[in-house]
Amino acid sequence: MTDPSRRWQRRSYHHGNLKEVLVEAARKLIEEHGAFGFSLTEAARLAGVSPAAPYRHFRDRDALLAEVARSGFERFAARLDAAWNNGIPTPLSAFEALGRAYLTFARDEPASYAVMFETGASADEGGDAIQAASSSPAAEKAFNVLLEAAAALCRQLPESERPPLKLVAMHIWTMSHGVASLFIQEGSAAKKVPLSAEEVLESGLLIYLKGLGVLPESPDEGASAE
Repeated sequence: MTDPSRRWQRRSYHHGNLKEVLVEAARKLIEEHGAFGFSLTEAARLAGVSPAAPYRHFRDRDALLAEVARSGFERFAARLDAAWNNGIPTPLSAFEALGRAYLTFARDEPASYAVMFETGASADEGGDAIQAASSSPAAEKAFNVLLEAAAALCRQLPESERPPLKLVAMHIWTMSHGVASLFIQEGSAAKKVPLSAEEVLESGLLIYLKGLGVLPESPDEGASAE
């Protein structure tokens, strides 16, 4: 029987797309062994190229991981931006779509997500390279979508009562990341709570927005945003 990885190599590798093939190979290895559980040579082997070939694009494994994170942030930002859709049809319904898009990305691209938000890496493990990717324009664009959503949601408050928007955006990101990590990356919370990740995130964010005073007082008004 033909090794499935060999079939993937034949389908994926074409002259000129070596960089993309190596990034995809890295994602597969990350899913199996974790962000730092493989070498550049192993990525080359899975991609079906010589051990020297990756050095045309990446100086080492950490540079490859940084590219996984950077390209992940590009797709992540695009998904968030599409979900937010400039706050249409309403800021609240678009905000709820934004939360769902966040979790969907974490579920669809677990390897990219894990590297994008890798916080336990030391400099020796490539932490510096990943940190640089997390500060890239694509990562900033993703945060700016959350910032735009925060501004739209808080706009109804009197200017003197509006909280710092960057802080609100960071709170939203932190809550979303926590739910994604517990329910999707680790999966442990899903066994203890009879709710989906989406339900937990939505209820948490609504409680948070209620505390800020940006939701209507009437429950019926707040529930009619979809």
